[in-house]
Amino acid sequence: MFIPTPGPAEPRSLCTDCGVSRTSDPKACGRACQFIKPDYDSLEARVHGRARDAGKQDETHFGVFRRMLRASLASPRPGAQWTGIATRMGERLLATGAVDAVLTVVPDPEDRWKPVPAIITRPDDMAKARGMRMGYAPLLALLEPARQQGLRRLAVIGIPCQVYALRALEAELDFERIYVVGTPCSDNTTTANFHHFLALLSDAPETISYLEFRADYHVELRFDDGRVRTIPFLKLPISKLPRDFFPLTCRTCVDYSNALADVTVGYMAGEGEQWIIVRNERGEELVQLLGDEMKTGAPRSRGKRAAAVKGFLANVERAAGGLPLRTMPDWVRPIVAWLQPRVGPRGLEFARTRIEMKACETIVHLRREEGEKLKNMAPAHVWRLVEPYGLTPASNENRKH
Repeated sequence: MFIPTPGPAEPRSLCTDCGVSRTSDPKACGRACQFIKPDYDSLEARVHGRARDAGKQDETHFGVFRRMLRASLASPRPGAQWTGIATRMGERLLATGAVDAVLTVVPDPEDRWKPVPAIITRPDDMAKARGMRMGYAPLLALLEPARQQGLRRLAVIGIPCQVYALRALEAELDFERIYVVGTPCSDNTTTANFHHFLALLSDAPETISYLEFRADYHVELRFDDGRVRTIPFLKLPISKLPRDFFPLTCRTCVDYSNALADVTVGYMAGEGEQWIIVRNERGEELVQLLGDEMKTGAPRSRGKRAAAVKGFLANVERAAGGLPLRTMPDWVRPIVAWLQPRVGPRGLEFARTRIEMKACETIVHLRREEGEKLKNMAPAHVWRLVEPYGLTPASNENRKH
């Protein structure tokens, strides 16, 4: 495993430090950044062979796909966030010789929650990449040192803003082959902010070893001593977080499902398992690498999302640029928290709910804080998602597609 020291970041507005600004050509940000003028139609056509089809169920929400699965490893890997599918794919790619290296993140030696970009060349070292990190990591700054080492075939495990920039620059990178395993992301923050959040959840936050937002409307915490605790979403101390806890970039992200990955491995439609979106032939190869190691089934869909999205939109509009307000009386919260996992959207409907919430949030926050950028930053499929909730582009907000 090799952990290069990236160069300094160029100051940018609306930046998640994907790593491009730390390369020898920081001006490449102008043609690579998701937060300037994303062109999903063209990149999807190049990566997947076609752009998303608005007439195909769920492609407007999740992007181009061949099939979707509920999945879990038959033998869960210790230290993995779920069962370890994403890191196992990287491990198998290295073990079979399909790639020379995997670019991903590992924990900082001084802080298990802080992501550090690493070039992994040995299958056994993929175990070090298991688990969730929170914070920004200049993953794409590793592309140049990887090329300098003579590595020609890569796999990249990344979040959407990293993957978008990778795809935008891929044709000029001169690698023989790149596999992309994407993980969903919408609400990232700094590692320091995340520690503040952990401190609101426990009197001993330094002992928390695992945190996951689950599809049953609960956050799961695990502790070093083996204890497990779950907290309903409605009982999280969101009101105690600063209004800028999530930066504007993450509040205006248009790609929660990592649409340009070969395969997306996440949780939203998994209902306790992982949710896999196979997008193209390389994605099929990645799934086939795991063979019988992985138990799979068809995603299910239950409940209805419209009321939840409308309520979320109203809260975002009232929040005046901060985190969504919650006006529910305290005595009602336990009742709703009990009802949500039983009658709320679940499976694919839960995933659609989150995608539409993020789309609404994008439009509201951009209009309020960066109105002049809305025309270029909101793709056509985002406008299609928010139209049922009364959000439509003004004449100066609609990009010609």
